[in-house]
Amino acid sequence: MRIFVAGTSLLPDYGGPAFSVSRLAIALAQTGVEVGLWAADQSTATTPLISSGSSVYPIIGTETEALEKFGRADVLHDNGIWLPHHRRLTKIAEARGIPRVVSTRGMLEPWAMKHKRAKKTLAWWLYQRQDLTRANCHHTTSETETQNVQRLGLGVQVRMISNGVDLPEAAGVKKLPAKQAGRRIALFLGRIYSVKGLPMLVEAWARVRPKGWILRIAGPDEAGHRGEVENAIAAAGLADKISFLGPISGQAKQLAFSEAELFVLPTYSESFGMAVGEALAHGLPVLTTKGAPWSMLPERGCGWWVDATVDGIAEGLRKSTSQDSETLKVMGARGRELVAAEFGWGNVAEQFVMLYEGLMVKSRSLK
Repeated sequence: MRIFVAGTSLLPDYGGPAFSVSRLAIALAQTGVEVGLWAADQSTATTPLISSGSSVYPIIGTETEALEKFGRADVLHDNGIWLPHHRRLTKIAEARGIPRVVSTRGMLEPWAMKHKRAKKTLAWWLYQRQDLTRANCHHTTSETETQNVQRLGLGVQVRMISNGVDLPEAAGVKKLPAKQAGRRIALFLGRIYSVKGLPMLVEAWARVRPKGWILRIAGPDEAGHRGEVENAIAAAGLADKISFLGPISGQAKQLAFSEAELFVLPTYSESFGMAVGEALAHGLPVLTTKGAPWSMLPERGCGWWVDATVDGIAEGLRKSTSQDSETLKVMGARGRELVAAEFGWGNVAEQFVMLYEGLMVKSRSLK
C-alpha cells in the first residue's frame, strides 16, 4: 500500500496538525505502509518531527513534482482545506483517479467558519464545497466534528478516527517540586492565537486570583495576538502572576510539563486538542472548555470541561486550583491511564489502513 500524505506545514510552530500529521505518517510507515510525506511550505526538508531513521519518504517540490517523485499512490490523504494547494491536490487526484481522503482538521467547526466569515463564504461557494463533495472520504477526529461535517450535507462518507497521543516514559512525567517560593503552576501550551481563548483565561484568572498559583503561557505568537494578551494581563494587574515562555520544545517542553500541576486550554474550538492529550500523557489534569471534544475529562476523573465563557473558565479555575497537590496528582495519573488505553498511535494507524483499503477496493470496482 502506497499513501501520499499532504499537509500545510510540519514545523512545530504550526501547532497540532504539524504533530498529528507527521506522527500519523510515522505510525503508518511502522505498519509497513509506504508513505510519501509532503507539505506546502516544503518543511518536510527541515522539520524536527520526522527522524532520519524513519522510513517515511519526505518529499519537496510542487504538488505535481512531489507525486511524480513518489510514484504511484493508492490513496492521497490531504490534511486541511481552504488553501490553494488543497485545490490543486483535488484536481490532481481526480485527474489521476486517486482516491482522496480529506482530514478537515476542525476547519469546518462553527467557530472556524465564523472566523473571517466573508472570505470563507466566498471561497465556500467558489470552490471549497465542490472540492469537498468530490472527495472519497472526510476524516474527523471527534464525534462533535463528525456531526458538524455531516450537517453540511456534502454527500460524502465521514469517518471518525481520533488522533493518537505519544506516551512518554514514566520517568518523563516525574513531578518536580512545583511550589517554587510558594507558587503552584498552571500551564497553557499552544499557539497564541484568537481561537485559543487566552483573553478569556486572563479575565477569569483576574476574577478568581487563585492564591499561591501562577500561570505560564508557552507557544508561538500568531498574527500578533500575544500583544493583545499582554495588554489584557497588564490591564488586570497580573504581570506578576502570568508569564510567557515563548515557543518551547524538547527538554524545555518536558520541564514545563514536569513543573506544572494543572494544564489549561481555554479554547473556543478544537477538532481534537492535541495539547490536551499531551498534557494527560504527562500526568497533568486538564481544565478545558466545551469547545474541545473532551467530555471524558470529568467522566474519567482527570479534569474539568466547562463552558467556553469567562464565567465557565472562572468556575473551572475555582474548582481546579482549590484542589491539593496530591489530588491533582491522582487525577493526572488517571489521565495518563486514559491515554495509554485509548489513544495509542498503533491503533490509529490500523484504523487508517482499514479505511484506505476500503477506498482502494471501491476505486478498483469503479474502473
